[in-house]
Amino acid sequence: MSEHQHPEHAHGVDPDIRRKSLNRLKRIEGQVRGVAKMIEEERYCADVLLQVSAIHESLRSLAQLLLRNHLQYCATDAIRSADAERREQMYDELVDLFAKHIR
Repeated sequence: MSEHQHPEHAHGVDPDIRRKSLNRLKRIEGQVRGVAKMIEEERYCADVLLQVSAIHESLRSLAQLLLRNHLQYCATDAIRSADAERREQMYDELVDLFAKHIR
């Protein structure tokens, strides 16, 4: 576990976000298998790189969905908490998440 204490499960999961996330992950799995096949077939490097970029964008889109759920449920619950330490931990966690995802 990192420096912050995390519960094993989310405080809440929007069913629509969960469904969309799982669907996107299935598509990403297919994209990754497609890239593996392209490499096995020794396809043109630029074509493979374009597909890798598409996977990267798909992962970024998935991260946005998951971040929305985290903000809507986990972060909101912690920030509204009467526990000042829990609030501060969430602020630190959010700053770390944003810093990692804006690169």
